[in-house]
Amino acid sequence: MTDHHEVHDVQALSDVDIHVYEALASLAVEGRGAGLGELVHSTGLTEDEVRRSLATLTDQGHVLPKGDGFTLGPHTFEVEY
Repeated sequence: MTDHHEVHDVQALSDVDIHVYEALASLAVEGRGAGLGELVHSTGLTEDEVRRSLATLTDQGHVLPKGDGFTLGPHTFEVEY
């Protein structure tokens, strides 16, 4: 049985997931979340790609829903942008 609260390895993320995560990190400064449209524009990916990536990132706890958008979840790694 898998514990959903376990720490997931960021290295297991796909390039698309990392790209979306980094875009969110750059947009979600000062505790502000970022919406789907902002992430699509920022990444240059399709809406479907961003939605799938956000689902993966949310399932793994890297990203949290916030209002109408998303924000970073608790993490133990640094993002450079």
